[in-house]
Amino acid sequence: MRKRRADWIGAWFRLARQTTRAAGDLGRASVTRIARDPAVKRNVRRALTAVATPTAPPASRGRGAWHEGSWGLGPLAQRSYRLFIPPGARAGHPLPLVVLLHGCGQDAAAFAAATRAAAAARAGGFAVLLPEQSTSANPQRCWNWFRPEPIVAGEAGILLAIVDHVCRLHHLRNDAVFAIGLSAGGAMAMVLGLAFPERFRAVASHSGAVPLSARTPVQGTQAMIGQRGPRGARVERLRRWLGTRHPPPLLLIHGDADLVVNVANAEAAATLWCDLGGKPEPSPTTSGARQRGRRRLWTVSDYRFGPTLLARVVRVAGLGHAWSGGAAGQAFSDPTGPDALRMAWGFFSQWCD
Repeated sequence: MRKRRADWIGAWFRLARQTTRAAGDLGRASVTRIARDPAVKRNVRRALTAVATPTAPPASRGRGAWHEGSWGLGPLAQRSYRLFIPPGARAGHPLPLVVLLHGCGQDAAAFAAATRAAAAARAGGFAVLLPEQSTSANPQRCWNWFRPEPIVAGEAGILLAIVDHVCRLHHLRNDAVFAIGLSAGGAMAMVLGLAFPERFRAVASHSGAVPLSARTPVQGTQAMIGQRGPRGARVERLRRWLGTRHPPPLLLIHGDADLVVNVANAEAAATLWCDLGGKPEPSPTTSGARQRGRRRLWTVSDYRFGPTLLARVVRVAGLGHAWSGGAAGQAFSDPTGPDALRMAWGFFSQWCD
């Protein structure tokens, strides 16, 4: 028991240490310049909001436009958001929507920069919505996937309310909505798929823990290091959540060198998806290693029930707890991996008819 407790503490310590180290490494080269900068108070305020890499709000440097706002379930349950709409959205030609959920120690601006959200949206012809967790809901800006189910469901409901809101305001398809997130955002993206399978055509998790596997922070750390997942009564509760519905197709992207959220979470989430989708004993088909240029190798494992694709696991060699193919200069971002957002859109677009 003592060893397990040490493992839990170690997982949280590694996450906090990576956040601090990433912020320190990125800022060390410019610390002298920043110390003399008249905008230092603004930068300090940003840093104190638990954002590992303070980033300016995204600006429209090419085609398309950024919008920002706040919405939710009433005045006491709202979240801010940023929305990028590429050119082409108009009456009679609404665009699909991809929801991007940041990880702990990030905000919407930093995540937009790390994922190159606007560039991917312009290339793919879809809009991107980046909700932002508030520090009042979680001091580290983590989405609360590791809380009791009513809290988790409530936060998922706030996110769906934002989706409905932006679809009403703009020319967006409310029948072609997808979600992907990093770490805590990845777990919450899977929660959205389980809570609202009729609204999310497919979902994806990058380096996320198994959803609804924890009700406390301690249990959350157990899940992160691969020692806890939904089973028994928890799986039955998930089945009751779904009723007669089936979970949407799931993409899982995970680095095999992740020391914060163990890669075992990807296989466990895929197995859970198969169990809930009617195939309790999955037998995945794994392809050989793939590579583009000098980027990291990756393998793909498909979990199918007959011809139906239930889940896909992309395992990236040597990738730690970072967004694969992300922008340089951002915390939790690895430019040497395959581009995760473009990979996700390739997966999502299969259900975009």
